[in-house]
Amino acid sequence: MSGLWAERIACLWLIVAGWQVVARRLAGFKRSGIGEVDLIVKRRGVLAFVEVKYRPSLAAAAAAVSLNQRRRIVRAARAFLSAHPDYGAYTVRFDAVLIAPWTWPRHVVNAWNGAEPDKGA
Repeated sequence: MSGLWAERIACLWLIVAGWQVVARRLAGFKRSGIGEVDLIVKRRGVLAFVEVKYRPSLAAAAAAVSLNQRRRIVRAARAFLSAHPDYGAYTVRFDAVLIAPWTWPRHVVNAWNGAEPDKGA
């Protein structure tokens, strides 16, 4: 399965759970070196920046969300929020959807916090 298929599955999983998709594969910030976000979803005043990982097991998928990726996603989230001030009242969090063969996707709420220091901080 490719990363694109995993993202589609994660997107459908979240929609079924009542989330509304704000953006998919937000890579506009990637060119500037800020970062990339797989999914941005919202529900009931919560805006979640979601990393999707597909691996042979859910444990391997969880382990694949590296500190550097988390930092890039946090930077991209900050840039997104500054460009979209209408989401300023939302509670922001960082989630993950883990996907492995022969298992249901697992939505990890608050997979990490956005307070991790940037490199060199």
